[in-house]
Amino acid sequence: MQINISNIPEEGLSLRFSKSKEWSHQFLPTGDKSGFRVQNIEVSCFVEKVLKSVSIKGKIKAGIKLECCRCLEEFNFPAEIEFKYVLTPVDDLKKDDLELTYKDLEYNYYEGDVIDLGQIMVEQIVLQIPIKPLCSDSCKGLCPVCGVNLNIEKCDHKAQQIGSSFAALKNFKANKER
Repeated sequence: MQINISNIPEEGLSLRFSKSKEWSHQFLPTGDKSGFRVQNIEVSCFVEKVLKSVSIKGKIKAGIKLECCRCLEEFNFPAEIEFKYVLTPVDDLKKDDLELTYKDLEYNYYEGDVIDLGQIMVEQIVLQIPIKPLCSDSCKGLCPVCGVNLNIEKCDHKAQQIGSSFAALKNFKANKER
């Protein structure tokens, strides 16, 4: 979805659009093995131009397929994201600003007369993906011995107690010679 800056009316522009799962792949690196797939995207946003800057506020609803880090099963992760960006021309980029603040996360730059909303949308979706995705908080994971999914089946293997690396020192006795 591209916006031509010169076509933004004075009162602003309200946009609504949906995209399929194939659409987001153009913004991700080829051969990406990140463990997620975007299923569907619905976007509603308001775009307005203030002098040379462009303000974008909106909401994204996305269905994401993730892989559970405990049981390795795929599950649906619904994401509802509210976002706000202020885009300024790259010509206004200050070369002496080297330190980012929290407020700087809402600012970005654009070149030319066209802004591509696609990159912004996919960035917001990727930021919502948890570091360790879980299909449920009570996921039991896989058996470390036989690899069976403990959410579906039970196995006869007992959970092995992993000993401390200091267990060998348990019976150590030092000679106290002075």
